[in-house]
Amino acid sequence: MGSPFVRGLAGALMALAATGVWAQDSSNNQVAAKTDWSVFEDKDPRECWAVSAPKETVNTKDGRVVAVRRGDILLMAFYRPAAGVKGQITFTGGYPFAKGVPVTLNVDGDSFDLFSEGEWAWPASASDDAKIIAAMKRGSKAVLTARSSRGTQTKDSFSLLGFTAALDEAEKRCK
Repeated sequence: MGSPFVRGLAGALMALAATGVWAQDSSNNQVAAKTDWSVFEDKDPRECWAVSAPKETVNTKDGRVVAVRRGDILLMAFYRPAAGVKGQITFTGGYPFAKGVPVTLNVDGDSFDLFSEGEWAWPASASDDAKIIAAMKRGSKAVLTARSSRGTQTKDSFSLLGFTAALDEAEKRCK
């Protein structure tokens, strides 16, 4: 993980993980739940994020559905005031992504490419984040399609019910 933001985010996500399963209900820093999205806040460093787990996950290899082991699969919008991070979209697919292959985020027909490093993917710029957030606010479903370093194709579908409320809560807490 090259960027300082991603390294910090990885540490923050430790609060979300419990034996390989996302523990949104048992984490001690969850501050709100908005339909299919939750809001978390950490004090040191100060950071807030709206996060959701997928409603559906499909893994395929050579055109066939396959069972694979994956870690936490999360889509989030992240705020870290001290680093100037305001609404950065971040996705972790629970496995190392194939190098040089973009992760595709589709929000109700609007498609966006995310670059990846290790198990993390995010937009190339803050303006791309803003475009994706606008699409997510008006959308109902986000689908992330990626390829693992082992060649497995993954498709993770997230509900956007509660996204706007969760995003607003995270932003308000980390202004």
